[in-house]
Amino acid sequence: MTQAVKVLLKMVGEDPDREGLRDTPERVCKAWLEMTDGYAITDEQSLATVFDEHTDQMVVLTGIAFHSNCEHHLLPFTGSATVGYVPNRRVVGVSKLARVVYQYSRRLQIQERMTEQIADAIHRVLAPKGVGVVVRAHHGCMSCRGVQQPATLMTTSAMRGCMYDEADTRAEFLALANGSG
Repeated sequence: MTQAVKVLLKMVGEDPDREGLRDTPERVCKAWLEMTDGYAITDEQSLATVFDEHTDQMVVLTGIAFHSNCEHHLLPFTGSATVGYVPNRRVVGVSKLARVVYQYSRRLQIQERMTEQIADAIHRVLAPKGVGVVVRAHHGCMSCRGVQQPATLMTTSAMRGCMYDEADTRAEFLALANGSG
């Protein structure tokens, strides 16, 4: 992996042996291993802590910050996720919702797939009545290359169960996700 980084540095016209770049290949490898550590985490690990609780009221966690890397250009996209679900006799520890976002953001991704994967994981492991996920992110590939639009914000959503089937439940979740609920 370090050799590949050295080749890349040479291809852009740099000398990988100069003082400022001498340790860069190792730092880049360490960073990439950290930024892609989500591959080693399972849905069951992320959502491990559950409690029997007889509630059917919506649970929503907003402002879950994440950093990911676009699989098309290997450039970062960063933003926040909102995750909500309607329990079905079980609730999950609140930090576990953030963990499942972390798990899927720490892979080479596209935002659309990541949003779906988060919803699918919660729906499969917790078996709630419904799940909703909204992800908003700024994409490096949009800001520093190509069309160079740094102020753009991409929003994706995924709904499962009653969040998809019931218009009122979906509207309640989206209002909470947008801070107007």
